[in-house]
Amino acid sequence: MSDSQLSDGVVTLSPLCLDDLDAHLAGEDDQLVWWLNGGPSTRAGTEAYIRKCMQQWSDDGPLRAFGIHVDTQAALVGTIDLRFGLEDLADGQVNIAYGLYPKWRGRGLATRAVHLVCQYAATQGVTQGVIRVEPENAASVAVAQRAGFRYVTQIQAPDGTQLSCYVRDLAARSFNTRI
Repeated sequence: MSDSQLSDGVVTLSPLCLDDLDAHLAGEDDQLVWWLNGGPSTRAGTEAYIRKCMQQWSDDGPLRAFGIHVDTQAALVGTIDLRFGLEDLADGQVNIAYGLYPKWRGRGLATRAVHLVCQYAATQGVTQGVIRVEPENAASVAVAQRAGFRYVTQIQAPDGTQLSCYVRDLAARSFNTRI
């Protein structure tokens, strides 16, 4: 697994690992279940997912899941992941998904995390980040917009869910983490 960490001095991203399991389970709330998970997490299911994420890092696979940490406390405050090579994305694009635990929302931490993963994705040859979000998820839409993403279209997910697509060019982009 990659030992690399990304930091802007406030937020640090590190590859998701088993040390994050308890904090992740404790941080999950109804909003994360509704917008991201599709159902409440179980310990066994979350452990299996984290092991898969660790294997993806080890194999240089298409999923790169990070824990979002606040430097001053090293607390896990959420997760953010990149998915490379999705068949419904163009070459050079990467999907970005994120979620924060309730007590950490509204502080600009998700926006900082998005800036950091965009910086990482650019080093991996990605030219455009894509955030797909349900239009009713106002907080996630706001993060995308604050992080410099622009609305481009609405699509229908395979399950019928309507998603708004936001994109941001990463090539030759100044990665300013001011929010």
